[in-house]
Amino acid sequence: MGRLFGTDGVRGLANVDLTADMALGLSVAAATVLAEPGGAAHPRALVARDPRVSGQFLSAAVVAGLASAGVDVLDVGVVPTPALAHLVDRTGADFGVMLSASHNPMPDNGLKIFARGGTKLPDEVEDAVEREFRAGGGRRPTGAAVGRVHSGPDVEQDAADTYSAHLLSTLPNGLEGLHVVVDCANGAASAIAPRVLAEAGARVTTLFAHPDGLNINDGCGSTHLGPLTEAVLEHGADVGIAHDGDADRCLAVDAAGQVVDGDQILAVLALALRDRGELHESTLVATVMSNLGLRLAMRREGVRMVETAVGDRYVLEALGAGGWSIGGEQSGHVVLPAHATTGDGVLTALHLLARVAGTGRSLAELAAVVQRLPQVLVNVRGVDKSRAGADEPLRDAIAAAEAELGETGRVLLRPSGTEPLVRVMVEAAHTAHAQEIADRLAGVVQQRLAL
Repeated sequence: MGRLFGTDGVRGLANVDLTADMALGLSVAAATVLAEPGGAAHPRALVARDPRVSGQFLSAAVVAGLASAGVDVLDVGVVPTPALAHLVDRTGADFGVMLSASHNPMPDNGLKIFARGGTKLPDEVEDAVEREFRAGGGRRPTGAAVGRVHSGPDVEQDAADTYSAHLLSTLPNGLEGLHVVVDCANGAASAIAPRVLAEAGARVTTLFAHPDGLNINDGCGSTHLGPLTEAVLEHGADVGIAHDGDADRCLAVDAAGQVVDGDQILAVLALALRDRGELHESTLVATVMSNLGLRLAMRREGVRMVETAVGDRYVLEALGAGGWSIGGEQSGHVVLPAHATTGDGVLTALHLLARVAGTGRSLAELAAVVQRLPQVLVNVRGVDKSRAGADEPLRDAIAAAEAELGETGRVLLRPSGTEPLVRVMVEAAHTAHAQEIADRLAGVVQQRLAL
């Protein structure tokens, strides 16, 4: 039996992989593990969801499970995932539960738990929750010891207002003079993102901000940038911003319609922090998948890079351990620990736009600090991925490729965490060269690691 919790909570096809029974049971287990012994008679938890239709019955199951375990529940409705994390921290709640599958298609959903302080659960705590869930026990009080549920339009509006005010309070300057197109992916940012951009001073054109429960991430948002690019060019806007379904990601488009990815956003924000004297130890945290162009740019600018494994949880761990000021992923997960406990797409957008407005430079000019190298990825299937790091002839082939590329390229061999395959990634000055080396190494992987 595999581990229930993945890299980002429990996720899968709603009503098949993630059912109402499971959501209820996991909630009871979370209450049992996370409610502090000797703490309040009624622990407190916040529950939120993105707009996908399955979130309605799943969040109802979570609320029921928590209340049945003696937890007082504040159901804040539809808000971005980072909003829930912030509200858990701000209210001093014992924990929070988010129902969202982020950028995944509508039929999927997920359950993510945040600990006290709005932080992600460590692996060992997730394991404890899973053990409790599989054991089928948990807290079952009676009478006055059961939890109470607080919900409704006033609760939801107060949560949105509190989060929006927090976002605006973090800005170093306003966004006056900027015309911004924002694609909300028909997701959790649909009400909040356009509002805070306008309140910060921007002129806002909004796309895909009418969620109906079925249209989240459907041909829009950070995984489908075509409509945003077209709208930026059509309206002559300065910047386009794209979020995913739960708004923990942010990608951008410049005035000419060119995509500005997470690596470029990280560079722009890191240099903004440096210029304000807020980049702790002049360090940026990124994953091994970040483009070599980011590494070369930061080296030129005198900024040190710390690399982590792929996944925002590893970025968060490194940021916490080092006390550093910014980290993130190429996909648009950006973490600013001074203002958030997790990746926050709306916060990222505000600070990216503030840098544009504050410097008077275009996004294209700011993002040009990173010259992205062509990147080729080849998946080699049907191999024994467990031997990828131990096979000596394969290591020799990688070393030879790295010597061939020198400082103008990079090789990364990465076994998949979920499939029987090995990913071969090569960056080089020219796409054809990267492809040739990637294909060559893929052939070695196929030969040496054949099952």
